[in-house]
Amino acid sequence: MELHFYKYQGAGNDFILVDNRENKVDHHNPALIARICDRRFGVGGDGMMFLENEPGYDFRMVYYNSDGQPSSMCGNGGRCIVAFAKFLGVIKDETNFLAVDGPHYAKVSAEGDWVSLQMIDLETIDRDGEAYVLNTGSPHYVQLTSDLASKDVYHEGKAIRNNETYGAKGINVNFVEPEGDGYFVRTFERGVEDETFACGTGVTAVALAMATRNDQSGTVSTPIRVLGGNLNIRFSRQGNHFTNIFLEGPAKLVFEGQISI
Repeated sequence: MELHFYKYQGAGNDFILVDNRENKVDHHNPALIARICDRRFGVGGDGMMFLENEPGYDFRMVYYNSDGQPSSMCGNGGRCIVAFAKFLGVIKDETNFLAVDGPHYAKVSAEGDWVSLQMIDLETIDRDGEAYVLNTGSPHYVQLTSDLASKDVYHEGKAIRNNETYGAKGINVNFVEPEGDGYFVRTFERGVEDETFACGTGVTAVALAMATRNDQSGTVSTPIRVLGGNLNIRFSRQGNHFTNIFLEGPAKLVFEGQISI
């Protein structure tokens, strides 16, 4: 079978997308997903997504990590699938779709390459020593650091992701350094098991954790630079309640093609 796919990237976080509204692809196949995501023997990507029909919504987002396993929410993936839905004509400029962590609203620019994605509300931020631990659709560990550009994110992130506290389910590990009026962030992602150029739920977690650290309230907008570009997170904070959380940034079609499966 020839599988038609599209490759998208959001600030360097890259994904393979498939229009599966006719349910022609049985994607419950971890080995196949992992092979397609492989950067040497497949298309290559941080993850793979299938756009499917969902009653009551514009579409459903089905997401797999590059290891072939079903994943928790992927923020940049969510932004890319919204741009993909507009490209397909499934939506116009706004959408309500269903993901693994529930319903999401998003708005896409007229050009179709800038997406604002609403994330789930948050009420709980825990601490692990000096680090912050929170779930923004996926679990995240946020640690302030210095000299982030030269940090060994792979080995240090892998060690935290696999330690006694988090090893069973794993956790995404974000290292953050203040930069101008925002932050520079590098992330080790579980499921990918490597550093990625961007992580949407990760930068969202960083923005909320830093707002807690700096006791910011009201409407907050936080610019964040990642290895793959620039993202922005805006939200409202009242006490421990974070609402109207939006992850904003680019979502661009790179190419389309076919692969034999």
